[in-house]
Amino acid sequence: MTWFDRAALFTEFDLAAVVFVITAWLLMGWWVENPSAKTPSTTKLMAQYRRLWMQEMITRQPRIFDAQIVASLRQGTAFFASTSILALGGMLAVLGNAERLTLVAGDLVQTDAPTFVWEVKILLVILLLTNAFLKFVWANRLFGYVSVVMATVPNDLDDLLVEHRSKQAGEINVLAAQSFNRGLRAVYFALASTAWLAGPAALTLATCFTIGVIWRREFNSKSRQVLLDTRM
Repeated sequence: MTWFDRAALFTEFDLAAVVFVITAWLLMGWWVENPSAKTPSTTKLMAQYRRLWMQEMITRQPRIFDAQIVASLRQGTAFFASTSILALGGMLAVLGNAERLTLVAGDLVQTDAPTFVWEVKILLVILLLTNAFLKFVWANRLFGYVSVVMATVPNDLDDLLVEHRSKQAGEINVLAAQSFNRGLRAVYFALASTAWLAGPAALTLATCFTIGVIWRREFNSKSRQVLLDTRM
């Protein structure tokens, strides 16, 4: 069977659904990281709090409290990286036993599609999980960088490097959180992509649901309202 014949096994609705989920994943990431000034996202608001945190760290003596927070954040990224690699291993195991998946999925959606179709559907999930794993690992590394840069902030408040080093730590802190959030979004859409096993319509609905969840958490959540209220 040629690649053209294999591509013909998928309908136009399958292609449209896959393009939709990938486009939604990329656009939602861009929107969350680049919101309008009037409606900042939770991610954008937290970025400002991270910068303020590094400014407050300057006068905190000792700075053990700040180091513990960064260590906690690193543990979180390590947990999600481990979870992603376990999920990735599970998907690869399923991919290696696609014949059994064909039987189960065929009974679920009443179709006689060949094994290749199910393998491609699993590959979409694998690609998203791989992206998530790489983002979590990089976030973990960046939080390590934050710890190192924080350690270079002079204790002498009159030192000219105090403000500069704290701002550097703040910016790397923001980048680490950005990578972590990208990993989370990849996981969200990886979960949505499993719905493709039930067909393109299920994939489209799952993607729409995921978009709604991310939008609510970033632009219409109670936590966002709390972050916006600077009087608290």
